[in-house]
Amino acid sequence: MSDITANSPPVAAGSPPRSAPITAVGPIAWLRTNLFSGWLSTAVTLVLGYLVIRAVMGFVDWAFINAIWSVPVAPNGQAQTQACRELQGSGACWAVVTEKHRFMLFGTYPYEQHWRPALVCILFVALYIVSALKRFWNWTLVPIWIGTLTAIGVLMWGGLFGLPYVPQERWGGLPITLILATFGLAFAFPLSILVALGRRSSLPAIKVLCILYVELIRGVPLISLLFMASVMFPLFLPEGMNIDKLLRAQIAIILFAGAYLAEVVRAGLQALPKGQYEAADAMGLSYWQKTGLIILPQALRTVIPPLVNTFIGFFKDTSLVLIIGIFDLLTAGKTAIVEPSWQGFGIEVYVFVGSIYLVFCFAMSKYSAGLESDLNRHRRR
Repeated sequence: MSDITANSPPVAAGSPPRSAPITAVGPIAWLRTNLFSGWLSTAVTLVLGYLVIRAVMGFVDWAFINAIWSVPVAPNGQAQTQACRELQGSGACWAVVTEKHRFMLFGTYPYEQHWRPALVCILFVALYIVSALKRFWNWTLVPIWIGTLTAIGVLMWGGLFGLPYVPQERWGGLPITLILATFGLAFAFPLSILVALGRRSSLPAIKVLCILYVELIRGVPLISLLFMASVMFPLFLPEGMNIDKLLRAQIAIILFAGAYLAEVVRAGLQALPKGQYEAADAMGLSYWQKTGLIILPQALRTVIPPLVNTFIGFFKDTSLVLIIGIFDLLTAGKTAIVEPSWQGFGIEVYVFVGSIYLVFCFAMSKYSAGLESDLNRHRRR
């Protein structure tokens, strides 16, 4: 220790501390430790880097440099796609998105009324943002949701305030996807909490009923539930009574999502130490006070990653409604290239539709990561 002290350079009193060398901390140290720690790691890094660069350069050439963004339209309204076909796959034909983006986003909704579903999409995004802010995590969020969803219903259906009436059969595209996902998860989440609590109930009748619900719903694919809601369910209704097809699909999605989310919530309840339950009982709290104030907040905080993973999965599963004739975003994209002049340009359409799904799913993922880090901050102390 004395040798080190004797050989170290003198430090003036009051001088600022020196920073660590860049080879010990910082980007260079990270690269050396993680990517170039040995000859095998270096070789793998170089090979993968070469492949990634080639892939990125190829995508840039296809998507931007050699791409065609618009094509002329004949007097009869037929698009002239010869230039796109002459590329023979060397460049993207984004003209199909330019010409068909309204149909892909809004389906067969009346063209002159497209501002209404566009405003609906903006309202949904605004509702998500407001719901994500902690300052609104109180009872004020309830009238916000009620008012926003009422405005969305008025805009989509019309018939009020001078808006022309548009039947549900004309709805399609992104609004349908957002409606199914938002209502489905908004109703499925509280249902899943009740079912998860029911599975842990001491009352045999409630426990058995919840177990049967979860096992029956999880034992069949979502497609079968949608078929039952669309084809079989109307057979059990009284004569002359009919329920909207979109509502039937929405109920099927709620039941399906509720069963899967219930198991995630139950896992969080089981992960809590038994001492939390005993401490709540020792304080003299009732069952609902104990559950709402102590048990559920900790359980839900524990299972944020699997909850959001399930949310993302069901947001994408809304595309399955195409089998019962509902035009969601993916179905509208597929229908957009049925026209002969645009056949063969499905990749561009799927990239466009996939980008929309990616934006929403990535936003949910990033928000959940930040929320998990914020709520579990006390564990890092």
